[in-house]
Amino acid sequence: MMTIVTGAAGFIGSNLVRALNARGVTEILAVDNLSRADKFRNLVDCEIADYIDKQEFIGRLENGDFDGDVEAIFHEGACSDTMETDGRYMMENNYRYSLRLLNWCLDQETPLLYASSAAVYGASTIFREMREFEAPLNVYGYSKFLFDQIVRRKLAECGGRPRAQIAGFRYFNVYGPREQHKGRMASVACHHFDEFRREAKVQLFSGSHGYPDGGHQRDFVFVDDVVKVNLWFLDHPEKSGIFNLGSGRAQSFNDVAHAVVNGCRAHFGASALTLAEMQEKGDIQYIPMPDALRDKYQPFTQADLSALRQAGYEEAFADVATGVARYLEWLRNHA
Repeated sequence: MMTIVTGAAGFIGSNLVRALNARGVTEILAVDNLSRADKFRNLVDCEIADYIDKQEFIGRLENGDFDGDVEAIFHEGACSDTMETDGRYMMENNYRYSLRLLNWCLDQETPLLYASSAAVYGASTIFREMREFEAPLNVYGYSKFLFDQIVRRKLAECGGRPRAQIAGFRYFNVYGPREQHKGRMASVACHHFDEFRREAKVQLFSGSHGYPDGGHQRDFVFVDDVVKVNLWFLDHPEKSGIFNLGSGRAQSFNDVAHAVVNGCRAHFGASALTLAEMQEKGDIQYIPMPDALRDKYQPFTQADLSALRQAGYEEAFADVATGVARYLEWLRNHA
């Protein structure tokens, strides 16, 4: 029996593959689109049984090539560019492809653990897995929202007890190792590290939406915690549903920049500075938010973890200071 990971060469997918390897699991079918070939580096230190392009895979899956031979599918593959304007591509890639996987898993009674997104909440200030709080602001968020709606319908049809697990995770702002290939869609921690090494400063958006300079708040969640939740659900196949996956803690972009700059300073033996000292020195600077982004911007996110905790997941999540310190150590070793 094999485990399938779609988006296996991507950010979260490759971290999942690495974590499965740590458990001794190597019968892994890695599925991805390597038209951006540099992603292969994320799998260099991983053990997999085979690699298949995403288009070849879905055809073979529906042709019956993997019937009866799959332990579980982690579906992490998607276009995650929130600025993508090609709606047809986004819906085919994120929604239709996911729907084909879901139908196969239901038919084969194979667990499906998939990536949703906090983008489904749009400008909401309440982040709870309920329809009344969901109103995506872009087609990326809509593609994830629509698939979640199908999953809800399927779960309702069986009274919330499907014959095989269906678990969706609404990722908030994930950061950590193996995301460098994402370019502009990489986390702010990644961008800040590169920017400070290159220019000895970090730039954040100035105040808007009622928040001060650098004060917009997001739920930043370390990728190791995301992987732990996925694997916990794999170990508890009786648990199905749609769950927020964040830290449950909103922190400002200033907090991230502060942690990154002090982490970089510590590497060179420099003492830590307060945020005010960094602002005064120009280590942290502020620029206006682009007009094109303003109406689609989430100034605040914070995952309500009630459903996740009720499902039985009890582990604590790293705060920004802890997660960024671990991330910077990895970046320095892999830069």
